[in-house]
Amino acid sequence: MFKKLNEEEQRVLLYKGTEAPFSGKYENFFEKGIYACKQCGNELYTSESKFHSGCGWPSFDDCIQGAIKEQLDADGRRIEILCAKCGGHLGHIFKGEGFTAKNTRHCVNSVSLDFRKN
Repeated sequence: MFKKLNEEEQRVLLYKGTEAPFSGKYENFFEKGIYACKQCGNELYTSESKFHSGCGWPSFDDCIQGAIKEQLDADGRRIEILCAKCGGHLGHIFKGEGFTAKNTRHCVNSVSLDFRKN
């Protein structure tokens, strides 16, 4: 069962939009818990993998195993990340930036996520 999405959530999750940088509610949010897909509830990220990158969007250096799919973005340069359960657009993956030991940044739109406190 999919959750009803507002216009902005639809624009991002269904039509591969991007929220404005530094506008999302989870960019500077660091409580303990789980981040799930806004559309289907699939658990995507844990708070342990979240870090502050300063890029303007929530950043994670790892996902819950099997939670996301990766594909080449329409621009042919970036790797898009999608919810593995519903296919909702989450954001993009960037590698080699050196922010964490895993050297990976999942740059995720806040409107693609719901947070569940532990």
